[in-house]
Amino acid sequence: MARLLARLAELERTVAQQREEIARLKGLNRLGFTGLSVTPEPADRFAGHRFASRPDPVQIATEGAIWGSIHAHDFLRDAVVLSDDAGRFAVGHHALCWVHAERLVHKLDTFTDLHPRIRSGDAAQQHVRKLIWNFYADLKAYRANPGKSRRVALRARFDRIFRRRTGFATLDRLLARLHANKAELLMVLDRPETPLHTNGSENDIRCQVTRRKVSAGTRSDRGRDCRDAFLGLAKTCTKLGVAFWDYLGSRLRIPGQRVIPPLPGLVRCRGQPA
Repeated sequence: MARLLARLAELERTVAQQREEIARLKGLNRLGFTGLSVTPEPADRFAGHRFASRPDPVQIATEGAIWGSIHAHDFLRDAVVLSDDAGRFAVGHHALCWVHAERLVHKLDTFTDLHPRIRSGDAAQQHVRKLIWNFYADLKAYRANPGKSRRVALRARFDRIFRRRTGFATLDRLLARLHANKAELLMVLDRPETPLHTNGSENDIRCQVTRRKVSAGTRSDRGRDCRDAFLGLAKTCTKLGVAFWDYLGSRLRIPGQRVIPPLPGLVRCRGQPA
């Protein structure tokens, strides 16, 4: 009987969530978000095609409402959002990944030895990369032992690296672009707990990126949501030392399957000091 009552309560919560979702979409529709479209490209205008605007205005409004709710409830007020400079992550206290920043310099590899001027550009690129990685190493040392004098010195050194003029126009423009992101790249000086790269989160979705390269993406929004949900569950189980199949068996109440506590409780326990 207790199990049936629990299932009934779960069904009630599901119905309430569905009603909230319907009400949210109706509200966005009244405001005109769901009907937004953009002018077709010339090739499509004669065919009479209309297509939804990109990025999706409903998604933008929803994400904005979520972030507003987070702030309204004073959640993540001091959290730092670390990203690869994708615009969707430029919220709150924002920091940038140094690996992605240096990769922009590394990608300037269309150099040959056919002309002395091009050779000098290649040498400038390699010299700048060396300066950046040396600076990166010192930022790692700063995270372990921060100090005011070192912070001031590192800021000045950042300016010397990214304000330099190498004579290679493409590289100089890129350095100026990176210098404009000084606050985000040097967030670690004010918040030493901030990671210097996004490799941790990048590795979490590496398997999906590999699969996408082989078989493209999902065929529907529901398929995408299902993929993301199960990928998140699998990665979380791995980090908590829980076998994913044991977790699924426990959630599906497979007979004889050992009981696995809910993942939020395991995460809270892992976050508690020893």
